[in-house]
Amino acid sequence: MNEQISKISQFIANTQMFNNLPSEHLQAVSQIAKLQTYQKKEPIFWEGEKGRGCFIIFSGKVKIFKFSPEGKEQILHIFTRGEHFAEVPAFDGKCYPASAEALTKSELLFLPRQEFLKLLENQPTIAINMLSIFAKNLRLFAKLIEDLSLKEVPGRLAVYLLELSDRSSDPSEIKLDMTKSQLAASLGTIPETLSRVFAKLSEQKLISIDGKSIKLLNIPALRVLSAEKRHQ
Repeated sequence: MNEQISKISQFIANTQMFNNLPSEHLQAVSQIAKLQTYQKKEPIFWEGEKGRGCFIIFSGKVKIFKFSPEGKEQILHIFTRGEHFAEVPAFDGKCYPASAEALTKSELLFLPRQEFLKLLENQPTIAINMLSIFAKNLRLFAKLIEDLSLKEVPGRLAVYLLELSDRSSDPSEIKLDMTKSQLAASLGTIPETLSRVFAKLSEQKLISIDGKSIKLLNIPALRVLSAEKRHQ
């Protein structure tokens, strides 16, 4: 048990929420964290459920999503190792505003709400870090709303490809970090439409595709496409 607490403590020290905490306080966080395992496609919580606490991804990948009244899935974000989610319901005790599901077998550190609130009372550093997280998420979702409402699917795809390019050691060589079905859901479209857009960009010599590997052949043209607004 002590070995597991030590392992968790070392891990959370590098997360945004618990960055700059002294070691004894990291130990306190580790003692309330509950390690939970979820299988691929297993729900973590559903939209509308009472907020029980927040989660940190120890391993694996989790999607946050909503369904439209017509049943269409919109992926809001995909979180990976070291990232955390559901902080707002853990803070205000209200319902989860979206659903969460494991995309792969995942290990999550669950922080129960009451214990989490006591941490905030005793550790102002965590509260300050949370403000930074809230600001980051607000910017993220403001950008998502802007892209979905103001850009056509080709422009949204160009934005995504350029974001991968910015994170790649070789800006012209990227690899999709999700399935095309998941990518379609995150871009607010359907797989068939996404496939047509990929084919069109390939025909225009903007990209070349080999499975999940994509070569960006004309980054300046992709930047122009990413900035185009929806036709009124």
